[in-house]
Amino acid sequence: MKIQSGRSRAYKIFSIIVLVILAILFLFPLYWILTGAFKPAQDIYNQKPVWWPTEWVSNNFQSLFNKRTAPLFSIGGLTGPAAPAAFRWLINTVFMSVMAMILTCATAAMAGYALAKKRFVGRAVLFSLIVCAMALPKQVILIPLLKEMSALKLYDSLWAVIFPTVGWPFGVFLMKQFSESIPGEILEATRIDGASEAKTFVTVVLPMVKPGIGALAIFTFINAWNDYFMQLVMLPSGENFTMPLGIASLQAETSIDMGLLMAGAALASVPIIIVFLIFQKYFTQGITMGAVKG
Repeated sequence: MKIQSGRSRAYKIFSIIVLVILAILFLFPLYWILTGAFKPAQDIYNQKPVWWPTEWVSNNFQSLFNKRTAPLFSIGGLTGPAAPAAFRWLINTVFMSVMAMILTCATAAMAGYALAKKRFVGRAVLFSLIVCAMALPKQVILIPLLKEMSALKLYDSLWAVIFPTVGWPFGVFLMKQFSESIPGEILEATRIDGASEAKTFVTVVLPMVKPGIGALAIFTFINAWNDYFMQLVMLPSGENFTMPLGIASLQAETSIDMGLLMAGAALASVPIIIVFLIFQKYFTQGITMGAVKG
């Protein structure tokens, strides 16, 4: 017993050490960006790495906010007051990512539930096509998407980036796997009580797949936020620029300014961190449930 207890303790200590090392490795890029955003130029371009700023400066953020201005918002013919363009880029990116997250989670939850618990002709074939679509690069369907958005008069609008994300095959696949765990007896009892299909989905299905929705929300938000390629193709106008496009446009005007890049990356990382903290509990539950099911 003592030998087993000693082995268990040693394994626990070893696991903690490994996890701490991995946590440091994963957090280091964020640390480097946040400190780099406040470093003076001589620290950034020093041949030897400067791990901590010799002087904390705000020049990089001032350059980010003062280089260009844009209307704070533009809805139809209504235009907001002039503000730093970085704020407009941040608003555009947050709106695009949040709408893509909400719509994707809603459609994926419904599609996943239907594929998992409904029996209809072609269900297996449809799911096989969705799985195959997961391996299809977005670049392959770029031209059809571009033509479709142009036909719908959505090109050069944030919706041209949002709508192609809504039918994310991975989201449907993920929610189908979570919906498989819903006991059929509970659904049958709900129908016997006279609940409609919509009420069953809202009151029974959604609470039971909430961990999966939390995990999908994080994945979708990050995927939409970082989809630079689709944003570059669909958003040519400056007023619809997102943070990645805006920072890239500033770099195109002058030589590469690493301080400016780090300031923009630090500003862009804030919403992602907030979303992760909000859905962290559900994300952890989703991973745990997936591990138990496996």
